[in-house]
Amino acid sequence: MNEAASHAAAPDAADRTRAFLWITVAYLAAMVAALVTGIVCGERHPIAVAFAADVAATLAIFAFSFAFGNSSFYDAYWSVAPPLVALWFVVAPGSEGIATRQCLVVALVLLWALRLTFNWARGWSGLDHEDWRYVDLRRKAGRIGYWFVSLFGLHGMPTAIVFLGVLPLWPALASGTRPLGWLDGVAAAVTLAGVGFEFFADNTLRRFRLSNPPSDAILERGLWAWSRNPNYLGEMLFWFGLALFSFAAAGFVWWAWLGAPVMVAMFLGTSIPMKESRMLARRPAYAERQRRVSLVIPRPPRR
Repeated sequence: MNEAASHAAAPDAADRTRAFLWITVAYLAAMVAALVTGIVCGERHPIAVAFAADVAATLAIFAFSFAFGNSSFYDAYWSVAPPLVALWFVVAPGSEGIATRQCLVVALVLLWALRLTFNWARGWSGLDHEDWRYVDLRRKAGRIGYWFVSLFGLHGMPTAIVFLGVLPLWPALASGTRPLGWLDGVAAAVTLAGVGFEFFADNTLRRFRLSNPPSDAILERGLWAWSRNPNYLGEMLFWFGLALFSFAAAGFVWWAWLGAPVMVAMFLGTSIPMKESRMLARRPAYAERQRRVSLVIPRPPRR
């Protein structure tokens, strides 16, 4: 997710179709692995069942990443797993959430997931494409070391972080029985704002890339004029929105608030610095943008 111009050649339609067929096979295999794991887990707590299934599905995706030599098989997993966990929490044994809240939360999670997955799909050129961060890691770690890093760092760690992020869904959907109230309205507004920030930021970025700008061009339109990372801001708001739903449904549940701060730490400590360093290396004029434009929170740029 960065606003750099892209000059990659248009992918061959047949190759792209073949790539998405393999992605479909990989995610169906992951779903089967998750279902089998869930059955094996039996009567354990639904959160434990969800975590075990999540790990099994991640390992299935990693198997395809390794077989095809491309860790970007995992890229869509970030947005595919949460709605499945949400649906499981609704139907899991012992679930007794408020039906109206369940519908609201699941609808927002599905909206977020569909938008983010669609944005990934329309920008993924096929099996010849791999995230630039993975390419850099492969260069630094070497072949054997890279797959160790890929398993634990590129597949395992995001799965763990996202699972922390979806923990609030259990109080919100299954165990919280407080009536729907104004706090749910606040949670819905924050969650929807997050989806909206990502929607407008990603669409503006896509239009910019498709306009065939100069190689040193830097996007400064729409939300990108007031923030250097509006898409990341949207993602952080989404996870805080889920935590607020937990609070609205069940009061303060400490472990339901683990995920959102971890998400913020990941974006501010890893994702954004990596993107900023890459932009500086490829576009020296970006340093001037750093002086003028806010890192995350939108505000009028400095003159």
